[in-house]
Amino acid sequence: ARGVRFEFFHRLTNVGLDSARSHVATLDFEVQAAVCTGEYSPLIEVAGRRCWPASPRFEQLDGGRGLASIDFESHWERPCVGTRRLCVTTDFDFVVLGTSVGAIPHVASELVAHDPRWRDMVAKIGTTATQAFQIWLDQPLDALGWNSPAHIITSFDKPFETWCDMEHVIPEEAWPDRPATAVYFCSVLKDPPLAPDDADTGYPNRRDEDVREAAELYLARAAQAFWPRAYDASGFRWNMLIAPDSAATGPARFATQYWRANVNPSDRYVLSLPGSTQYRISPLDGTYDNLTIAGDWTACGINSGCTEAAVISGRLAAHALSGSPRLEDIIGFDHP
Repeated sequence: ARGVRFEFFHRLTNVGLDSARSHVATLDFEVQAAVCTGEYSPLIEVAGRRCWPASPRFEQLDGGRGLASIDFESHWERPCVGTRRLCVTTDFDFVVLGTSVGAIPHVASELVAHDPRWRDMVAKIGTTATQAFQIWLDQPLDALGWNSPAHIITSFDKPFETWCDMEHVIPEEAWPDRPATAVYFCSVLKDPPLAPDDADTGYPNRRDEDVREAAELYLARAAQAFWPRAYDASGFRWNMLIAPDSAATGPARFATQYWRANVNPSDRYVLSLPGSTQYRISPLDGTYDNLTIAGDWTACGINSGCTEAAVISGRLAAHALSGSPRLEDIIGFDHP
């Protein structure tokens, strides 16, 4: 509606500076896939709403379903059908770098190499991989022995010490027979002693498998502390899980649920390590006169990995580019 055009399947590889190192002059990309005709249309309809699908719409891409084995979001896979360079004044005026700080060394290595502040930022602001799973149940939580209101529970037993009742999402999903509730679990995912090689394309799948095994074990044991009636003499009642394949029984039924290892550099959770605040750069920073940044890793008034910080940062970036909104109108930026 605002005349904005989106182009997908582009992997940023470098943010290039001009010879005087005063502004961004070029943006380099690897083109991951080509659209058959026109513009890629990513959304699908779910329960009457336009939604993002769980996987690309391969029918719109050259190669179609033959591309289904490629994870276009994986740091470790590099599909490339071409390269593309955008140039200042010809293709863009201003740049908003909105990727996570974990990806900065990979997408803006020239900035990191040139600027000690950026080098300190990526070195000092820590990130961690995370893990999550979600299950859909045919019984409400009070029937399982949970007698408290629905809210987020944290500081429980590892490896999933945080969980949240997500019953409110059920009406938005296209279930023929609605589940009673959905519950989401998440936590830190420990990194391996040695970082995986950039060519190790199987790394994300191995970590996904680690999460699946941990989630099944968690339900088999730990969840009994807060859902005592979810268990019988045989253990966790796996048949409570809503599954499209009614033949799945026992722990195998968990394979119909959702789990994920967030290990990509851009997916890693931004930490608030002691002494790290000073290394955050503000979206209002004018070192490069046509570049601003946005994300919960910036100096935005909230030193925490959360949606609120990302929103404040995004509004600061908008102010840096256009003067709007006014700083005094950005709630949470150095005032309540």
